[in-house]
Amino acid sequence: MTDHQRIHPVAVDVEAPPPTRPLVPQGLFTSEKGDPRQRQLPLGDTTAAMPPALKPPKRSNCLCKCLCWTIGLLILLLIIVGAIAGIIYLVFQPKLPKYSVDNLRISDLTLNFDLSLYARFNVRITADNPNKKIGIYYEKGSHLSVWYKNTKLCQGSLPRFYQGHQNRTVLNVGLTGQNQYGRTLLDAMQEEQQTGRIPLDLKIDVPVSIKLGKLKLKKVRILGTCKLIVDSLSTNSFISIKASTCSFGLKI
Repeated sequence: MTDHQRIHPVAVDVEAPPPTRPLVPQGLFTSEKGDPRQRQLPLGDTTAAMPPALKPPKRSNCLCKCLCWTIGLLILLLIIVGAIAGIIYLVFQPKLPKYSVDNLRISDLTLNFDLSLYARFNVRITADNPNKKIGIYYEKGSHLSVWYKNTKLCQGSLPRFYQGHQNRTVLNVGLTGQNQYGRTLLDAMQEEQQTGRIPLDLKIDVPVSIKLGKLKLKKVRILGTCKLIVDSLSTNSFISIKASTCSFGLKI
């Protein structure tokens, strides 16, 4: 073997520093071909570097508390109102006034030249206040009317007055009216007159104010209907009322 073909051992420097770690971390991503130019550094664990997320305010708890407080106040208010109403009922013992039609008189029932029917009725009504501690103010704006079936014959109003405790008041009310279908209406009533039973309705709508002791409350309305059966429609004479049924209610 010639000198230039001999293998000469390489001297190893035992004091040489250990190989340094590669500058690129081991978490490298490489392409399928292993091209280092396409390598990318890993993003690493970014969660540790981010600040802790702020918790949203607990609005739902506030809404629940507000709703509970509102419901509680409403229930308390209802209890208070109920207690006051119960005390008023026990102290004053309120009762609805009663009304009755004593008699009915037809002053005029005339068929005009234009075939309209003019009617004038006089009604006597008894108003009874049965309450021991409640007075009634009859206010302006009352409305009374007499009807034959579904046709209004005449109308009028009650006077303004105050009715005291356990008082009975007799009212004479004049009602007047004119209907354009006079001929047809008069024929129908005369036909009913032959049977001796003519149906008439007295409708009442009266605004009143209630007085509890010295306290005057807001206006309410007394609504009612008296169904009458009379025997005749003769003018200028008292008419016999064969049947009378009245029903009344209070509208707040």
